[in-house]
Amino acid sequence: MTATEFDPVRFKEQQRVNWDAISAGWLTVIETFERGASVVTDRLLELAGVAPGMSVLDVGTGVGEPALTAAAVVGPTGRVVGVDLSPRMIELARHRADGFDNVEFLVGDVESLDLVGGGFDVVLSRWGLMFAPDRRAAFRSLAATLRPGGVLAASTWGPPETAPMMSLGFGVLARRLDLPPPPPGTPGPFSMSDADALVAEVAAAGFTDVSVTAVEVPFALNSSEAYAVFSKAVTPPGLRQLMRERLGTDDDPALWAEVGAAVAGRQGADGRVELPSRALCLRAAAPIA
Repeated sequence: MTATEFDPVRFKEQQRVNWDAISAGWLTVIETFERGASVVTDRLLELAGVAPGMSVLDVGTGVGEPALTAAAVVGPTGRVVGVDLSPRMIELARHRADGFDNVEFLVGDVESLDLVGGGFDVVLSRWGLMFAPDRRAAFRSLAATLRPGGVLAASTWGPPETAPMMSLGFGVLARRLDLPPPPPGTPGPFSMSDADALVAEVAAAGFTDVSVTAVEVPFALNSSEAYAVFSKAVTPPGLRQLMRERLGTDDDPALWAEVGAAVAGRQGADGRVELPSRALCLRAAAPIA
């Protein structure tokens, strides 16, 4: 598919289908992921200055992070709203929020956040903005939800070679399935991996005091097999369908062993796999006037 053939409506619907489909699998590996990802959550809350009593919007919340961590910080006098495109992800986030009275989760689209209203002190987004088909519309939408001077704190992945946790497994699948690289400008995990371009794009949307810092995310797994399990759990249905069509199955032990082998060079003597991955953490302020 060329850039001129890109259909944002179709893409968005496919994203909804994908995230719905992998939501249950994602929940099975959430502890593995959060052991590293919590570093980014903490950094975003620090950049945004999240404090008791604040109102926080989490866009692309998935199964509830960083919304739940923010809810614990803002306390009973604060308010947190988590929004995601996937109804199934939101259902799981609501289940995980049992016991929190200051957080709600809504199905919504980053490019149109009318349902949540405005006046938020902070907007958070952890690895969610890269999937917006129209990033200009997304940033305008985020700005509209913030009070004047409110803060946007978001993370994206660095370039694929700096983020092995996400890139190595999918790299194996792409090679085995002979997938071409995505056309330039296509939304995806690494579509916002250039820090300078990210700063320029956010500033062009009207935000001020825009900065991006790199954060090392200390992902680690107990074995190469555990990495294969993680990769399998988060493989979207479109790739699984291609695997069935081209390889005859999406559950070939040899294929998933190859995914595990992709991290063998990062394995210590105890079998533990270290996959430090770069996140770009953005901070920007909504214009005051």
